[in-house]
Amino acid sequence: MPDSLPLLRHLGRVDYAPTLDAMRTFTETRTTDTPDEIWLCEHPPVYTQGVAGLPSHVLDAAGIPVVQTNRGGQVTYHGPGQVVAYPLIDLRRLGIFVKEYVYRLEQAVLKTLETLDITGHRVPGAPGIYVNLADPAGHAALSWPRPDTFAGLGKVAALGIKVSRHCTYHGVALNVDMDLKPFSGINPCGYAALQTVDLATLGVRTDWPTVAQRLGDRLVSHLS
Repeated sequence: MPDSLPLLRHLGRVDYAPTLDAMRTFTETRTTDTPDEIWLCEHPPVYTQGVAGLPSHVLDAAGIPVVQTNRGGQVTYHGPGQVVAYPLIDLRRLGIFVKEYVYRLEQAVLKTLETLDITGHRVPGAPGIYVNLADPAGHAALSWPRPDTFAGLGKVAALGIKVSRHCTYHGVALNVDMDLKPFSGINPCGYAALQTVDLATLGVRTDWPTVAQRLGDRLVSHLS
């Protein structure tokens, strides 16, 4: 049996399409003995559209490529300054189902944010991690239901996954310090006027390698 700890791979800045092909190939050719891996990378500017994505959610691509993918969810944006993590995990071997897997992905992001003195929040029915823009470091829980679900919130991490033969690919993206303008060209994750933020916007002074390593370490611990 493979080691219980996923192998953490730092890919650097890589194009999206060949990375997607590599994830798909890894997943399709892996066996029950293949060790799990977690890939950390960032991408040149690209919009990615999920299987349920509506073309109408792309408002103005402004020359940025739009790539159709086989992950869940709607359209999102990837670009420099964003940590993208792709866990390639055998859920059957780990002994969990998809709902628990999503919970663990989000929990890894929440714990990463904690190390940067930022409090993240889940929003029911809207995968990803959000922050209270009025008090990013405050520990008060959000109350539900809310008259306007996203009022006063900014999305700092997006999540979209694919599971094939009980094995995962695609993953989660955490915004560190990036050009946020391309998010205005879409309805992020299918939500009109949803504000997207990065750690720099929240006043966090850090860098991509630091956040990538912290997120990677927490994904390893939560997926072992």
